[in-house]
Amino acid sequence: MHNNYFHIFTATNMKNQKRTTIYDIARKLNLNASSVSRALSNTSKVSEATRKLILDTAREMNYQPNSLASNLRRGSNRTIGVIVPRINQNFFADIIAGLEEITYENGYNLVICQSNESYKREVECVNTLINQQVNCIVMSVAAEFEDDEHIRNIQKNGIRLIQFDRVADELDTLKVLNDNRQASVEAVSHLVEQGYRRIALLEGPQNLNIFRQRKEGYLQALAEHGIEVRPELMKVNAWTQELSAEATRELLALSDPPDAIFASTSDFSALGVLQVATELGLTVPDQLGICGYSNEAFTEITNPSITTIDQHSVEMGNAIARLYFREAKLDATASGPKTITIKPQLIIRESSSRHKF
Repeated sequence: MHNNYFHIFTATNMKNQKRTTIYDIARKLNLNASSVSRALSNTSKVSEATRKLILDTAREMNYQPNSLASNLRRGSNRTIGVIVPRINQNFFADIIAGLEEITYENGYNLVICQSNESYKREVECVNTLINQQVNCIVMSVAAEFEDDEHIRNIQKNGIRLIQFDRVADELDTLKVLNDNRQASVEAVSHLVEQGYRRIALLEGPQNLNIFRQRKEGYLQALAEHGIEVRPELMKVNAWTQELSAEATRELLALSDPPDAIFASTSDFSALGVLQVATELGLTVPDQLGICGYSNEAFTEITNPSITTIDQHSVEMGNAIARLYFREAKLDATASGPKTITIKPQLIIRESSSRHKF
């Protein structure tokens, strides 16, 4: 999003020009702004001739009512704020698409904010949305997450809060999560079934719940299959393509290198693994198995295609929106915290298939 960290999605496609106001219409017709407002609001205090003149002039001047301002006057914003770490990742883009699908049907707008994995920017996003008096804030915390005071501030301002994917565990809020631990168990078990025994793990920042859970799943799967845990095969904070490539070079330089790598952070990490394997002339999957996470679109077209985990992100976005509208109908004091868990799906492709599927 370049230098802008939020964008408003509405049904109106605004051009880069000065917005026509009721004051512009009033000046053109030499009327009071209150008369223009009453005509546009269809009240009975304006003559039919004056109403027609005002409506015709409003159309000529391309007047668009400020729904945000009018909603605030009525005490209903009908806007949901969304804070995501990165908009340019399929997972978060699909979450937004799933949210918009349901919110549009209910006459709500979305305000989309991007923290860009920065704690400072996340705090700024939260403050911006609070100041805009949105009805609800939906958020997934940044990788640089430090403390939850700004998140608690959302609730202190009487704004409904839904956390998804990356969450502050200790806060009693509405949550929509993936079963990250079980997904990792299935991914590592698949690698074991394909004959891999020295399975490395690329970890994300352990201050985030999802990466802790994925590591727990990796360790659980090794234990279930009687495979010894080798600390040297676990690389912390290898959660970008560049960092994962660096970690992969270190892993493959070991005297007893891994024969498979589970990039539990993302498919971009898996892409970094594949890049290094190609540079070193390793055959994937025969000499090195690779599994990623998130089912990014490119995983189908790499050579070989990359085994990954589909988080059903559009469905997750739908679930978040439905949770909001369901809870909004209940008395806030009676609803209480609720958690929805969505089961991811292992997508087996060429990068891990020693035994053809």
